[in-house]
This record gives sequence, structure tokens and C-alpha cells, in this order.
Amino acid sequence: MPDTVEGRDAVDLLERTRSAVDPELRSAVASLPASMRRVAMYHFGWERADGAADTGSVGKAVRPALVLAACRALGGDPHRAVRAAAAVELVHNFTLLHDDVIDEDPTRRHRPTAWSVFGVPDAIIAGDAMSALALGLLAGDPHPAAAAASVRLSACVIELCAGQQADCAFEERPPHEVTLEECLTMATAKTGALLGCACAIGALYAGGGAEEAAALDAFGREAGLAFQLIDDLIGIWGDPERTGKPAGADLAAHKKSLPVVAALASGTAAGAELAELYRGAMNASAVRRAADAVERAGGREWAQLQAGDRMSRAVGELSRAVPDLTAAGDLLSLADFVTRRNR
Repeated sequence: MPDTVEGRDAVDLLERTRSAVDPELRSAVASLPASMRRVAMYHFGWERADGAADTGSVGKAVRPALVLAACRALGGDPHRAVRAAAAVELVHNFTLLHDDVIDEDPTRRHRPTAWSVFGVPDAIIAGDAMSALALGLLAGDPHPAAAAASVRLSACVIELCAGQQADCAFEERPPHEVTLEECLTMATAKTGALLGCACAIGALYAGGGAEEAAALDAFGREAGLAFQLIDDLIGIWGDPERTGKPAGADLAAHKKSLPVVAALASGTAAGAELAELYRGAMNASAVRRAADAVERAGGREWAQLQAGDRMSRAVGELSRAVPDLTAAGDLLSLADFVTRRNR
């Protein structure tokens, strides 16, 4: 639990978001055919593999919280944006289902991933269905901003897919061939796009115009890149007891994450050592040596500094839409929370 006032405020906001959005999510998931519903219910933490009710971790709800917070920041009624927030959360979880398959991750939220329980085909199909559910929620929403939100979310899904494809392509390229600029572009598409879309949809549901939506989209993208930088650090140095994943999981998978690529591009002896390690198999000893090489090459420090810089840019973008930042307290609390988390 965060020990700052802002952290506690963000946790409370996330809990309230989950309480508001979960009924809409559950209703949507309940409409799926049984074979897909069981996978989705398990993935969300609402059921165990045998179909029994569960009360496990269901994720932080950062993205739906951004929808509601952005709506509130522009003077809108966040209660009218709950369906849109649920749609964004469905898209996020569709990507998680597919990412776990692509990365062959064995665990998520401290238990086996859906694909490892139900098989790859069922996990992929359930993810596809959740993506369609998200757009269906918006299509059936009587709110006047629903159509514009649907267009944005559809475009965002395509951008997310492009980011994921680029991420996969990087793994097939030699370590020295992936540039830092390419990696930043990929991370913006894979992570920043949905956070930006969430904020923009919140602005639309508040009655905001194109300029406000664009500013909040830019805010979310910059905050999303900061989020990804921190997530990449956690992927190397995170505590397995808190992350639910093995230590150094990204290194073991030869992921060219932002700290890794920064280290590889550093021109240092440690960067060269890391490149050599990435050319071979990654056992536990190699993972430890790779993590040390990333740190000695400056990758860890670079990522931490970049995360702070991106958050400064995010605040600048936010001020274009909300000049009095006191009205955007929830957005700032959420951004601070995701970039200061240690799990």
C-alpha cells in the first residue's frame, strides 16, 4: 500500500472505480457463450478454473479510473461514463489475454494464466470476444459521445496491435539492431495509446471538444510511457511476491524492454556484456548477470529519469485542457500512483 497521501487517494479512487465498473463488466461478460465466459470469468478473478466463485485479484482498474477521472476533470458526470470505462477495461484485458499467450507467461495476478489453464485457442478466442464486447457496449450506449468514443477505441485497438507486433518483431532481431527510438515508439503504441484513449474518451463524455480530447490523449500517452518505463523496471527487478511473476522474467524471455535497449545502446562494456548474454540461453545465473549489466550500463537510471521526464510532459499536456490543475486532482493522483508503484 502506498504510504503517501496521494498514493492512498489513488488506491481509494481505484477501489471506487472497481465498485462502479465491475457490475457493468460482469453483465457484459455474462452475455458471452459459456465456453468463452468461463475463460473471461477466470481471467478477471471472479471464478476459479472449476467455475467456483473466487475473490482473487482483478487488477488495479487504472484505465477505467482514467476515463472517470478525465470526465470529472472537465466537469462531466462520471456516472454517465461507466459503460465507456467498462469498454476500455475490456479492451485492456483482451490485450492481457493475448499478451500472456504470446509471451508464454505462466502466471498473472499470482495464479496460472488463462491460456495455461484452458489452452491457447480458448484464451485467444475469449480475448477476441472481449474486444467485440467492448465495442458492443459503446454501440449500445445512448450517451451522445458514444459514437465518437467507439471510433477512438477502434483506432486504439489497431494501434495496440501494431505496438504488440513491433514488440514481437524486436525479439527476432539481434540486440544491437533495435534502436531506442523504435522501442519508445513501440511502447507508446502498446501502452500509451490505451491510457491516452481512456483519457480522451472521458473528455468526450464530459462534452469536451477536439482540443480537450487531444490534450488529454497526449496526457495519457505520456503518462502511459512513464508507466511502461516503470513496468519494464519491475519486469527486471520486481519482487515476485508482489508481481506474481518470476524475478527477471523479461530478461529470461530476451525482451528488448526500454532499460535493456538503453543499456545496449550505451556504448559501455556492460552494454556489450549484456548483448553477449542476450545471444545465449538465459538460465537463472545469466538472468542475474544480465540485470547487473543493465544497471552498470545505466539502463536502470535512464529509465527512472525518463519516467520522471515523461510525467512532466504529461502534466504540461493536461494543463492545456484543464488550466486549473486542482480540478484534475484525480488524474494527477492516478498518474503519480502508476509511476511510483514498486510492484
